[in-house]
Amino acid sequence: MFDHVVIGVSDYAESRVFFLKALDPLGVTEVTEGPLGIEIVGTNKSSLCLFQTQEKPARLHLAFTAETRRQVDEFYRAALAAGGKDNGAPGLRPQYHANYYAAFVIGPDGHNLEAVCHESEA
Repeated sequence: MFDHVVIGVSDYAESRVFFLKALDPLGVTEVTEGPLGIEIVGTNKSSLCLFQTQEKPARLHLAFTAETRRQVDEFYRAALAAGGKDNGAPGLRPQYHANYYAAFVIGPDGHNLEAVCHESEA
């Protein structure tokens, strides 16, 4: 879980569309958009802010909380459909813990994005 994360993106329009589509299955929506970029928020009130920059940011790993494994699966499909690249299909990652179910995609700027559910399947 996070309170907020701010990242610079090289193509604001492309990244805005990508993040809104990819995170829609997780209940993430746009809160505000202004001269400093866009703020999107999930059900737990954490926010992600995107802004246009010409700087090439270092690769970022950003994990989003999913309430169910189904949301992880939906995130993965939505992110790929929005132009993301596979970086790990949905599945258990027992090296982290027995119920760590996650999927990974690479976003438009090379950031490693993850949706993770820590709950058992039942």
